[in-house]
Amino acid sequence: MNTKKIIACYDENTIRVYQAYNHGIANEVEKLGRFGSRFSMNRMTWIKSSFLWMMYRCGWATKENQERVLAIDISIEGFREILGNVVLSSFDEKVYKTYENWKAKLDKSKVRCQWDPDKDLYMNPMTQRAIQIGMKDEIVEKYVNEWIKSITDITEYVHQTKKLIDTDMIDKIVLPDEKVFELTEEEKRILGIDIL
Repeated sequence: MNTKKIIACYDENTIRVYQAYNHGIANEVEKLGRFGSRFSMNRMTWIKSSFLWMMYRCGWATKENQERVLAIDISIEGFREILGNVVLSSFDEKVYKTYENWKAKLDKSKVRCQWDPDKDLYMNPMTQRAIQIGMKDEIVEKYVNEWIKSITDITEYVHQTKKLIDTDMIDKIVLPDEKVFELTEEEKRILGIDIL
């Protein structure tokens, strides 16, 4: 059974990814409506499409420098360009044939991808894998300057959701409406999915 799927909120125009940042970066985004000078274009930036995996990663917006959660809607075209440039973070013989081939590609890569166990509401690992994508150099520049259509600070919603979990009011929780993002055969090959 294939457990690698991109689960996300999306429509025909945009797909939602999540990032968590400190107050300085988030406040600047709130003011400008986009990433500003506090956001570093010179390091790898990671996006996640699974809300619950993002909650695991940022500790429901409590970890240091991850106190604010941003929901970022990017163009489908941009997202597919990101996927087209992926090199997997770990060697997969079915994708790269040889370790040397993978290492050479990894060293030059602008986009990295890793698959981690997704999480349920209580942060228990699931068999389903969640995608995490790291971008750098010109891909980050296009992400910030061309592909982002809107950024929403959802920190308050994150805190409210965690409070409902902690007070055993699960029936009141409304999670993001995530569904499987359909991939092309080439995208599946690049991402190490369904390769026989």
